[in-house]
Amino acid sequence: MHNHGELFANIFRARKQSFIDLKKWPLPEVDGMEFDQYDTPMSRWVAIHEHGRVLAGVRLTPTTARCGVYSYMIRDAQEDLLGGSIPQNLLDGPAPVEETTWEASRLFIDHSIPAGRRMRVQMSLIAEMSNSARALGASRLICLVKATWPRWLNPRGVDAQAMGPVIWIDDDYFQCVSINLAPKMH
Repeated sequence: MHNHGELFANIFRARKQSFIDLKKWPLPEVDGMEFDQYDTPMSRWVAIHEHGRVLAGVRLTPTTARCGVYSYMIRDAQEDLLGGSIPQNLLDGPAPVEETTWEASRLFIDHSIPAGRRMRVQMSLIAEMSNSARALGASRLICLVKATWPRWLNPRGVDAQAMGPVIWIDDDYFQCVSINLAPKMH
């Protein structure tokens, strides 16, 4: 916070714009920022930014996290702690609780980024998310993403596999995905 306080607040402002203003998701907000029960000291945030303007971001949370009754979003949805906002049947098996598995959530890219530049920002976010997770000791990320993920992850060399069925949430189809962060063997 002492090094990146304003950038940290800008991540929450950008999340409000992406999730509340544009997508109309009914999420908590205070002072123009979106944050929830998973934005705790156990989480880490990755931002792609220019001069303080957040272009993209993601939250990383260890699957071993606990804060009151909450752990991490995918597991809490499976355990029906989120009031049905995310279906319980989002995974094919039990949600992992492992030191080396982290959840990536609240992934966004600023809607105002021009189409010609969007892919570069997206690839920077994926690279920095992966590098940050590895630095935290993760060998795997799990995330709930749009069901179109094979179109944009796999062609870019991301080793991702489905972890559950395609499900309808609010206004689109989503699916849980496991991203392998282990180095590729040649």
